[in-house]
Order: sequence, then C-alpha cells, then structure tokens
Amino acid sequence: MEKQVDVEVNALQTPVQTNRSSERRSNVKSGLKKVYQDVFWAFTTVSDGVQDWTPFFLVLSYFVFSTTIYMNATSGINEVFWFIYLMTNTYIATATVIESITALGNFQDSKRALDKVAKKNWVFPTADNNLPRLDIIVVAYLPNEQDIVMDRLKYLLEEIVYPRDRYRVNLLYNTPYAIEPLESDLFALADEYAKNMRVVKVPGSKSKADNINYYCNVIQTDAQISAIFDCDHYPHPYAPKWAMEQFCKDKEIDIVQGRCVVLNANDNFLTSMIGVEFDKIYAVSHPGRSAMFHFGLFCGSNGYWRTSLLRELKMDDSMLTEDIDSALRAFGHGAKAVHDINVTSFELAPVTMSAFWKQRLRWSQGWIQASMRHVHLVWSRSREGKHRTMRQRFGIFSLLFVREISYYLITQYLCLVLSVVITEFPKNGHDLYKLVFFQYPIAWWLFIFSLLAFVGTLWVTFHFRSEFCRWYTIPIFAATYLPQLVLTAVIGLFGHARQVSKYIKWNPTPRN
Repeated sequence: MEKQVDVEVNALQTPVQTNRSSERRSNVKSGLKKVYQDVFWAFTTVSDGVQDWTPFFLVLSYFVFSTTIYMNATSGINEVFWFIYLMTNTYIATATVIESITALGNFQDSKRALDKVAKKNWVFPTADNNLPRLDIIVVAYLPNEQDIVMDRLKYLLEEIVYPRDRYRVNLLYNTPYAIEPLESDLFALADEYAKNMRVVKVPGSKSKADNINYYCNVIQTDAQISAIFDCDHYPHPYAPKWAMEQFCKDKEIDIVQGRCVVLNANDNFLTSMIGVEFDKIYAVSHPGRSAMFHFGLFCGSNGYWRTSLLRELKMDDSMLTEDIDSALRAFGHGAKAVHDINVTSFELAPVTMSAFWKQRLRWSQGWIQASMRHVHLVWSRSREGKHRTMRQRFGIFSLLFVREISYYLITQYLCLVLSVVITEFPKNGHDLYKLVFFQYPIAWWLFIFSLLAFVGTLWVTFHFRSEFCRWYTIPIFAATYLPQLVLTAVIGLFGHARQVSKYIKWNPTPRN
C-alpha cells in the first residue's frame, strides 16, 4: 500500500520536475544566447572602432615619421627632396594649364553649336523621328533620397524635351526597409506614366552597381542609348538632345559625358567652393584632358552609354567608385568617350563638412582601387582590333599614377617645411625667404611659372563658370587654394590608408 502511494506521489511530481528541468535548460540557453549577443556586440563594436581609427593612426604616423626624418636629415638632402617636390608641382601645374588652353577650343565649339541651335528656335540638326531610343536610368538609395526622388521623377517626366515615343525613365532603387506611402506613390506614378516610366525595387541590392546591373541583366529594353543619373540630378531639358547629336554625328562614339553643375552653390562657403571646383573639373579639366590625351571618362552621373556596351561591361559592385572603374574598363575595351559641356545636369553638393569628408574619403579610396586595377593600361597591349596611342598611355599614366603620387609629394613638402619651422624657425624676412626658396634662383622661376599656370587655369574657369557660381567666389577659391590643396592631399592619404587597412564601409551622401 505504501509503495503504491509512493508511486502515485512520484507520478504526480514527475511533470513538475520535468517542467522545472525544462525551465532551467531554457534559462541556461537564454543566458548563453545573451552572453553570445553581448560578446558579438562587443566584438563588432571593437572591430568597427579599429577599422574606423586605423586609417587615422596610419596617416598620423606618416606625418610624424616624415617630419622626424627631415628634422634629422642634412640640409643637402632636404634640398634634393625640395627640388623633386617643386619640379613635380611644376609638371602638374603645366599639365593643368595646357588642359585649360585646350579646353578653350572645346568651349568655343560648344558655344557655336549652342548659338546655332538657339537661332533656329531650338531645332536640332537631327529630326525627332531619327533620334535614338533613350532610357534614363535613375539610381536611388531610398532612405537617403526619399525627400527628393518624387520631385526628380516628375521633372524628368514633364520637363525633358525629347520625343515621348522614344524616351523612358527607369527608377531602380534599393532600400533596407519599406518606406510608405512613398513606395506605393512611386508605383502609382509609374502607372500614371505607363508608356514612359518604369519603377523597379531591385531585390537584394546593396549598391548603385547592383541597381545598374539589374537593368543590364534583367530588364528588357529597346533603347539604343542608356543615360545614368544619380537621384539628385536635374538634367537640362535639352541635355538628352545634345548628347544624341554626338552619337548621331559620330557612329564610333560609345559614351558621352556631360557637365555637372552644382545647383546649391550659394548655400554656404563649402558649397560655393565645391561649385567652383566642379566648374573647373567638368568645364575645363575633363574636356581639356580629352582633347589633350584623346580619351574621355564616364564620371558616374549625366553619362550616356550605348546600351550594348553598358550591358557588356556592367558595373563591379566590389569597387567603391564603380563609375570610374567602368570608365577605365571601357577605355581598355577600346570604347570612345567624349565630353560635351552642353550636356548639362544640375546636382547637389554636400552642405556640411561631415558629409563632404565622408564623400571624398569614399571617392579617394575608390580612385586608388581603380588606379591599382587599371594602371596596367599604360603598358599592356591594346584589345584586338583597337590601338592605344602613346599619347593616351601617357594620359592614363598621368591620371592614375602621377595624380595618386601627388598626394605624397604635397604632404612631404608640408612635412619638410614643418621640420624646418621646428628646427630653424624663421626670425626675419631673410630666413623666411631661405625657408621657402632655399636661396636658389631657379626656385623663383618654378614658383612664378606654377603661379601663372594656376592663375591661367582660374581665368579660364572664371569664363566657363556656371550661372550659380558668383564671380567673387573665384578669387576666394584662389585665396584659399593652398589649404584646399593640402586638404585634398590629406584626404588622398586617408583613402590610401583605408585601402591598406581594407576599410569596407559605405557611407552614402545625405540628400535633401
């Protein structure tokens, strides 16, 4: 009888004990899971911190080490280095002023073409029914551009002057989370303009390259030309027609790169300087280099591609500046790219130093990636059936090697001057003269020549400036050019340091 009672008690207690055991196991699992999450969070935080700060310490070490070397070097050795830096700077200044002079011819040709079309009441040489079919590709990272995307799309649909039976706007966007009601509104807009618009949420996309590659691999189109735009761009209403004239005039042209103008140049000091910089780059440097070295570059936005070439080359999503990589691959492929300043588009510059810094660091790291991958174009054989001239090879050498090495030459000169200031601080005008020129007459000639080249480049830029660039920003740009040059060089070093430390974060530029 007692045994039977014990069995019954044990039978009653077993489920309770089982539940308690299960609860203990569950608590242990939860505890272990929380510990794992805490450890993973700590590891990720430390790893991110190391990745963020490694480039800074690499650049800091570079400056400290270089300055220390010059402080302990003899005067003769320092003079040798000084001459190397000054001669290289003279070469860069010479190349820049030659680019400016050659850009004058491009500017005059573009102005004559503009005046001719304007006199004919904006009737272009090529009839509308002979224009190529055109796809406008707008790439957008929606969380960053949700405030501007609808406005840009409506502008493209309503303001661009192009035959509607030959024109389609394609929005290819990605977003890590749903953004409503915006996404529904975008698809509703596509339904409203069904014949001229396509909206695609690219599955699994994490980059601009993924969005463009989806267009190349998946989307069916009869467009002969595909134009790529970032979401913040306003193309001039006649810009597509200007680009099409280039394709119709020369059947060998594969890419037409237009001029990008900073729309918000008057927002603050930073945007005004970026505005001058963009006028100098897109209206002077790019067309000038194209005329001087006989090759052009796709610059990421406001670029028109033959669709067949774009679909063949696509974009490499492993590159931070997939646009420059694709431009250099196109060059290696034997494609012909030209610059046309009448193909104008307006974009937004970063309005804060933080946004500017992140954007330029990404560009800098992307450029060193592309330079390392494609510098072989200087010496490698041309593609079968194509010919890469010595002039083009020298232009690529200057673009990919000299430009990258100039960051070190500028900062090394800065370290050299800093070392002299530390060890022999100039106490009078004579000492300052010796510090700057080392008392060599040739230094004056090199300095004067570089200064004249710089003034000449800015004079050309002044005459090519956009309507958003006020005249007085040019002398301000000139007065602040030296610190801007040093900042550019430091950003270049950070880009190299990021590449060495395998920095992989992507920081999108805020748009509003």
